[in-house]
Amino acid sequence: MLAGKKIFLVIAGGIAAYKSLELIRRLQDRGATVRCCLTANAREFVTPMAVSALSQGPVYMDQFSLKDESEMGHIELSRQSDLLVVAPATANILARMAAGMADELATTLLLATDKPVLVAPAMNVRMWLHAATQANVATLKARGIGFVGPEEGAMACNEFGPGRLAEVPDIVSAIETMLNPRRPLAGKRAIVTSGPTVEPIDPVRFIANRSSGKQGHAIARALADLGAAVTLVSGPTALDDPAGVSVVHVESARDMLAACRAALPADVAVCAAAVADWGVDTVATQKLKKEPGGAPPAIRLVPNPDILATLSAPGNARPRLVVGFAAETEKLVEHATAKRARKGCDWIVANDVSAAAGTFGGDSNQVTLISESGADPWPAASKEAVAARLADRIAEALS
Repeated sequence: MLAGKKIFLVIAGGIAAYKSLELIRRLQDRGATVRCCLTANAREFVTPMAVSALSQGPVYMDQFSLKDESEMGHIELSRQSDLLVVAPATANILARMAAGMADELATTLLLATDKPVLVAPAMNVRMWLHAATQANVATLKARGIGFVGPEEGAMACNEFGPGRLAEVPDIVSAIETMLNPRRPLAGKRAIVTSGPTVEPIDPVRFIANRSSGKQGHAIARALADLGAAVTLVSGPTALDDPAGVSVVHVESARDMLAACRAALPADVAVCAAAVADWGVDTVATQKLKKEPGGAPPAIRLVPNPDILATLSAPGNARPRLVVGFAAETEKLVEHATAKRARKGCDWIVANDVSAAAGTFGGDSNQVTLISESGADPWPAASKEAVAARLADRIAEALS
């Protein structure tokens, strides 16, 4: 979590600057206060009004603003923050930072600060790979500047390669790591399941559910941030693999169980995936055809393996702590409490997945942690915040 932390965000002038708006929101969701500085070029991509509205404060741009200087000196502006973040960090601002330039407010603050600095590069692939940029990066790293990204992928300029801005959750994770260097789960192994499973009917059809995998992926990131060696077993999602996590991609419940068994031994297992309860008894080898006037084909369902119950079963392979999820649409605590007893797990994280809650596919969640001690309702929060709180509770339990 970033509760009480003060982040100073420098937004440089690149096409990825629009992602800085999401970064501001994500940091605020984690409890941070965000102040922002726009370079002259950044104003070509995002407006000061938008940045100010999201950060809920003034946007600093002018090195010679008498108003800003009288209210808070530029030097103090950088030093009253816990961390300075440059996102996106263009080739231009990296070069100016490496050269120690103070030619506008952003570079002046970066040169004058006595606080840690994290940069998230974003630029054309050839600019990133250029010897001058790589030399500047090496210089900045030698001075203790932190880096997150860049990632490899398609660019706005229609080229492909390294140079894309790191995903916002990965930038937030890097910020948390810099500000919270404690690693209480160092040396611990964790298994996290995430996303849906898909159960084939024939080569083109399957049974699945609406799980996005956002909560499970966030838990994997949060555990890794605390030092755990995490294996994320993920069903099909549209999410990028979390940084610093070993990911195994699966489709069916049987595949997921096999991957979890292969990841043992582990200290903790968090079963956040929405595993299909049933699979098809006999999967057709060819596409099932709709015959004119004919009845629909009969599909016989059989129970899928119970991953949570299997991992919770007593034995030498059982993790010290097994955490399940209960996705319910009614009688949340009652059904989740019964599920915990039935599965034999230590904790159940119960959440409301009815249509009105917006949990499936959404960015927020409201959960109740069910343990031997009873039900502990948590306030509504972003899925990242829920993951961070759960990771802290896991660290306490394993300490």
